[in-house]
Amino acid sequence: VEGLSNREVAAELIISVKTVEYHLSAIYRKLDLRSRSQLAVHMRHELVN
Repeated sequence: VEGLSNREVAAELIISVKTVEYHLSAIYRKLDLRSRSQLAVHMRHELVN
């Protein structure tokens, strides 16, 4: 969910903030990324290709 904080994402999806953090961490680890900014750049690059 673009532009939202972990708390806002959790509220939108009706899950806990810890669950959001867990899933983001798993995504970062799998893609070898360290931040939301890197994830955004990665996703833009993937959508273009």
